[in-house]
Amino acid sequence: MTAAIDAWHAYVKSRDAAGLDALLAEDAVFESPVVHTPQVGRPIVAKYLASALKVLGNDSFTYVNEWTAPGSAVLEFQVEIDGIKVNGVDIIGWNAAGQIDRFKVMIRPLKAINLLHQKMAAQLTAG
Repeated sequence: MTAAIDAWHAYVKSRDAAGLDALLAEDAVFESPVVHTPQVGRPIVAKYLASALKVLGNDSFTYVNEWTAPGSAVLEFQVEIDGIKVNGVDIIGWNAAGQIDRFKVMIRPLKAINLLHQKMAAQLTAG
């Protein structure tokens, strides 16, 4: 594993948003499965990732596979929300300083995408 992915796993485990800013590059880009345009910049990326962890971070969330390459990794996860089994991947890239600069999420099946769209919208507008 790499320092960036180790730090990401530590963040997911601790659920402590205070450490998220240090983990992200200032010019980080987040690509959502439901938002058309990439979200650019540490503040908005941190908001999306913290919200996603609130929505997805129940006791059933687990990473089931991981593939790494120089400067990037793919982490496959599964979680059950409201009786719907969600399967997805986090595609993560990092810069030379070890900070995450790219984060793309892909989700399946369609029922899961629709559910997450609704829950993420509620979470993002709540704060």
